Amino acid sequence: MKVNIWSDVRCPFCYIGKRKFEIALEKFQHKNEVEVEWQSFELDPNLVTEKDVNALDHLAEIKGISKAKAKEMNEYVAKVAKEVGLDFNFEKVVVANSFNAHRLIQFAKPKGLGNEAEEALFKAHFIEGKNIDDNETLVQTAVFIGLDENETREMLASVAFAKEVKQDEMQAQDFGIRGVPFFVLNDKYAVSGAQSPETFLQALEQTWKESVEEKKPVIINQGKSCSIDGNCN
Repeated sequence: MKVNIWSDVRCPFCYIGKRKFEIALEKFQHKNEVEVEWQSFELDPNLVTEKDVNALDHLAEIKGISKAKAKEMNEYVAKVAKEVGLDFNFEKVVVANSFNAHRLIQFAKPKGLGNEAEEALFKAHFIEGKNIDDNETLVQTAVFIGLDENETREMLASVAFAKEVKQDEMQAQDFGIRGVPFFVLNDKYAVSGAQSPETFLQALEQTWKESVEEKKPVIINQGKSCSIDGNCN
């Protein structure tokens, strides 16, 4: 069974959604037969990285709200994150464009390290307060998850995997995806947002059940036959 997840590593609810989905997956009887693939989605492709800008001030500005209201919003998100074991540190978050981070994830996917890249970049952004648009940060992240340092540097110095990022985003447009996280199961069912583990588990079980049923042949007519116990009638 295939699960495609559109996500942006700048999105706090994408990280929360990842954890909730993982909780559900651990309870799923057929978890070892589920393939998860992360797809790129930029919430703000035009965002200019400003490592010296306070993230709280940035949120207040783009939302058109007071700094106090922005802080309240962050505190709420941090509380939700805490419920799934994530300790967000919004005070340290760097305002950073995520395009190169997505290129790194695309680079990691063919090597079987897409999920590891996604997790490490979420952690770097929301917990460690690192600049995910900084090449050295991306190289360190790559090496940490097992990617080759020289290959990573060469990739970041080029335009490699830019096309793959844009293809994912074009597919998201075709699907009508306007927010993330967005989970698509077997190209048939979709779960939008950081839903509860119970909702994810229900979606996994329903998709699995239907995929098994689809593999069974439809018997048009029951004629005479022989069974495995040797009876013929």
